[in-house]
Amino acid sequence: MPTSALDRLIVRPARMEDVDMLVTFSAAMALETEGRRLDMDRLRRGTQRVFDSPTRGFYVVAELPQESSPGVIGQLLVTYEWSDWRDATFWWIQSLYVHPDWRRRGVYRRMHEYIRQQARSRSDVCGLRLYVEAGNTGAQAAYRQTGLFPSSYRIIEEDFVFPNKMV
Repeated sequence: MPTSALDRLIVRPARMEDVDMLVTFSAAMALETEGRRLDMDRLRRGTQRVFDSPTRGFYVVAELPQESSPGVIGQLLVTYEWSDWRDATFWWIQSLYVHPDWRRRGVYRRMHEYIRQQARSRSDVCGLRLYVEAGNTGAQAAYRQTGLFPSSYRIIEEDFVFPNKMV
């Protein structure tokens, strides 16, 4: 991405008019990273509920001005996890997607910097967390470059919607 295009990149809170793109990007991310075809009605409802109830989290988008097309080129979702040990909240970065045409050009880094700045400005946020597929080494390298490193914790779950998980 030329420097001038990156200079025009806007990272902002998502708005209701972004829902269609958020749904499209989330579906693409699930197919690409996990081979899952999501139920689009369920995905749209789940995306909409974040806007209906801010206690669930918030979306952030990376956007280029329309004259540069294609407009929104990246997204992420922040959700919350309370830590009684820290008396503060972790912000979990989820539903991260950058359009393939714009990858490895600094778009995720800019979204991450935006989220990090927002989180560090608040006394009730104790850190950022993100989960990544174990085999996605390219993404893991990108996350390390933004200051995220593997923790000593491993996520284990019982998923009531997608019960057939590989171990």
